[in-house]
Amino acid sequence: MNLNELAQDIINGKRFDRTDDLSFFKDCDLTELTRAADKIRDHFRGDNVDLCTIINGRSGRCGENCKFCAQSACNHTDCEEYEFLDEEKIIDAAKASQDEGVNRFAIVTAGRTLSGEDFEKAIHAYERMKRELNINLCTSMGFITRKQFRRLRAAGVTSYHHNIETSRRNFPNICTTHTYDMKIETIKIAQEEGFCVCSGGIIGMGETFEDRIDMALSLHELKIRSIPINALMAILGTPLEGNAPLTEEEILRTIAMFRFINPEANIRLAAGRKLLSGNGEKAFTSGCSATITGNMLTTSGSTIKGDREMLAKLGRKVIAKKGTTCDSCDCASGCGDSCDCAENGKDSCAGNDCDRANDTCCDCSCAGDENC
Repeated sequence: MNLNELAQDIINGKRFDRTDDLSFFKDCDLTELTRAADKIRDHFRGDNVDLCTIINGRSGRCGENCKFCAQSACNHTDCEEYEFLDEEKIIDAAKASQDEGVNRFAIVTAGRTLSGEDFEKAIHAYERMKRELNINLCTSMGFITRKQFRRLRAAGVTSYHHNIETSRRNFPNICTTHTYDMKIETIKIAQEEGFCVCSGGIIGMGETFEDRIDMALSLHELKIRSIPINALMAILGTPLEGNAPLTEEEILRTIAMFRFINPEANIRLAAGRKLLSGNGEKAFTSGCSATITGNMLTTSGSTIKGDREMLAKLGRKVIAKKGTTCDSCDCASGCGDSCDCAENGKDSCAGNDCDRANDTCCDCSCAGDENC
C-alpha cells in the first residue's frame, strides 16, 4: 500500500469507517506511516500547535474503580488528597498560563461528578476568569447534568473534556462502576449544549491494536475535534502497576493511525511523554497538532517554556487566540471558521441557540432561559 497516496486520498475527502480493513496500520512501515500522517496534519491543521493546561481542582478519594487512576479510592496509591482548591490559586494558575501564551485552561476534578457547593465554587471561578482573563476555558467534571452544562456555558466555558478511555470491547476490563454508554451519553449532551468536546483515551492498558483502531473510529463517529492520546504511566498501587511501558514506536504508530482516521481533529499529545525521545518531539512530525503542557494530574508533564522552545525548533507556531479547541472561533456553535453564523445561515449553528447564553453569532434573545 502506498501510504503517501492514501494520505492524499484523505486530504481529497476519503474517510475510513468500520467497513474498511484497517489492519495495515498495525504492521506497515513506521517511517512511511508517520510521514504520511504528518502530511495530513499539515494540510488540515497547518503549523499551529494548540496548547492547553489543566489544574487538579479536587484530588483523590474518587469512588470510581478505573484501574489506571491514582485518584481512585479503590486503588492504594500515594496520591495527594484535597478538597476543592481555593479560588485564588485557580485564578493565578489560569493567568500564568495565559501570560505564557497557552490557548486553553481547564479545571479538572476527581470523582464521578461535581455537584453542590463544589460545583458552585467552580462556577464562580469560571465567571471570574471570563471577566478578568482572555484565555479559553475548558473543564472536566465527570457525569454532570444538562442543567449544569448550561450553567457552565453561561459562565464562559466552551469546551468539555470527557475521555472514552479505550474501545467499547475493552472498557469493562478497565472500569465497572460506570459504563462506556454513560460516557457516550455525556459527550452527546455536551455537544447538544454547544460545547466543543475533547475526548480521547489511554493506550498501554492491555488493549490490542484493534482496540485502538476501534477507539479512533468511535471518536470519528462522534465528530470529536480534540483527541488527547495518553500513554499509560503505570502507577504503583493501581491494578495496572505491572504493565510494561509502551515503546516509542507503538506510541508514534498509534498517533499516526489516529491522524488518518480523524484527519481534521487536533490530535493532542498528553500523558506519557517521557516515553518519547525529546519529550515528544517526534510526535509532532507523526500527526500531533496539539498538546497538554505544564503539570499533569498525577503524572509529570512538561513545562510550557520547554514545549514552546521545542516547537519553535520544529518550525511550529503557538498562537494564543480567543476560540475553542476546534477552530479559530466557537466551533461549539457549529460556525466553522467564521464567527458570524449569518454568513452560513442561522441553521448552521445547530441546536437550540437560545439555550446558550454565550453565543453572539446567532439569535439568542432568550439566552439563559432554561425553559426556552
